[in-house]
Amino acid sequence: MDRRVAVERHLVETFGPISGRAGVTFLGAEPVDVLRFGPHPDGFYRYATIGMSAEPMSDPTAPVRDPAGPRAELVLSLRAPRDSVARRLAVLAAIPAIEGIQVVAGAGLDLGEPLWDGARFHSVLVGEPGGLVPDLPDLPDLADLPDLADLPDLADLTAAGRDGQNGQTTGTGTAPDSPVRFLPLFPMTPNESAFKRVHGAAALRERWLADGLDLRDPVRREARLG
Repeated sequence: MDRRVAVERHLVETFGPISGRAGVTFLGAEPVDVLRFGPHPDGFYRYATIGMSAEPMSDPTAPVRDPAGPRAELVLSLRAPRDSVARRLAVLAAIPAIEGIQVVAGAGLDLGEPLWDGARFHSVLVGEPGGLVPDLPDLPDLADLPDLADLPDLADLTAAGRDGQNGQTTGTGTAPDSPVRFLPLFPMTPNESAFKRVHGAAALRERWLADGLDLRDPVRREARLG
């Protein structure tokens, strides 16, 4: 039992059964799986990464990695399936491990290629966590967790994490890990990405809102930026 299992279980509890899976491996980094959920009754498909949170994100200027650094996974919501997005999402999820860059809300991540086959979007804006998928609380020492067949309820893991925060030791007595946060992604066209770099994420969100754009529509038009 490892963190990946806990993250997958948390996503299934949030979105329901998995309807597709793809795996991507990287040299010198943890493999990344991309899970597809849906279609849901609301018509949405969700694509979520597993593996990005295996290691904490650290300040790239720090001499050593902070074991208590933030952990995250990525979630993309679309009104129609675009399964070719899986490899690109995995590439984005590997950015902290490969490039040493923290992925945080408000950041823009540029792929340099379409987000999925035929897409007009080449980058994404990272949104605030906690809205679509609740944070996964810090886990007890993963080496001490049982196999999946003996896995306790998520509530038990949450309580164990709280005990660690209250000063009681869990597992080997190491400090509790940061919770895993699930960062929503919003596709950007090259022009929207350039606008964001100059004017900031808030200004771009205002343009999207003023235009009434559905950011989950895979064929939406570009925002009016002039």
